Amino acid sequence: MPGTASATPLDDAALAASLDGGFSSRHADVNGTRLHYVTNDGAGEPLVLLGGWPQTWWQWHKVLPELGRRYRVIAADLRGMGGSAKPDGGYDKKTMAADVRALLAHLGIESAHLAGHDIGAMVAYAHAANHPEATGRVALLDVAHPDADWARETLLPEPGGFHKWWFAFNQVQGLPEQLLAGRYHLLLDWLFSRAATDPAAIDARSRAVYAAAYDSPEAIRAGNDWYRAFPQDIADLAGYAPVSTPLLALGGEFSNYGLLTRAVPALGTDTQVVRIDGSGHYLPEEQPQAVVAELVKFFG
Repeated sequence: MPGTASATPLDDAALAASLDGGFSSRHADVNGTRLHYVTNDGAGEPLVLLGGWPQTWWQWHKVLPELGRRYRVIAADLRGMGGSAKPDGGYDKKTMAADVRALLAHLGIESAHLAGHDIGAMVAYAHAANHPEATGRVALLDVAHPDADWARETLLPEPGGFHKWWFAFNQVQGLPEQLLAGRYHLLLDWLFSRAATDPAAIDARSRAVYAAAYDSPEAIRAGNDWYRAFPQDIADLAGYAPVSTPLLALGGEFSNYGLLTRAVPALGTDTQVVRIDGSGHYLPEEQPQAVVAELVKFFG
């Protein structure tokens, strides 16, 4: 595998170098924190990819080579994720969007398209709402921005329904770090076995990458802080007008497509929701070709 002599197979530098298209791993000090990102220095329009919990930039590895042939791709780890810093605060999506805006300025990019999955979708939308001058088009993968309906999530599962119990678990201070440090793979395996249509789509190597990224108490705390900021995110959304930025939402056939058809139209004046057949929550890994096709059609 290409990379530096000191890199391990799960090191960001080695992972980036393993991809076709000349990708490399870098860091930038922006907005009072330090962000890790992977880029190809391509000549096309800038495209920022933002991942979600409990993954890292690596969740885009199946789509990066193809997208890299068309765009200048920047796959960034969010504040608190993977190779990025894990500060004590700033996990509301408005602040995290400011991180992305500052990264674009650091790279000399005036405006970029954004595609976000899960937590990254929330940040991508917050970027459109707060930095429209720096936002081209935005794709939201399987999640929209937290809204008032999220505050009414029940602790008791509906019979036969998929219970998002971690929304509450991740709010608990201190305990998740004690329970999961050094054994985060157990949580990953549980999630992938239930939220993916084909759990094998997230292979052993990828699971090892994500487990290594979240195994420490600090990483667990930081990832959970994205969830602890939801009340602030809901309050922030109440102050946003629907964005004029074109929005595309991609929903998994066996995941959140139905929820997106109800939530996304209120977020903008130019919205569309597309179902990704044969996929659960982890669209870029479960159905990478379908995701690439929809993104290229949308971004141009």
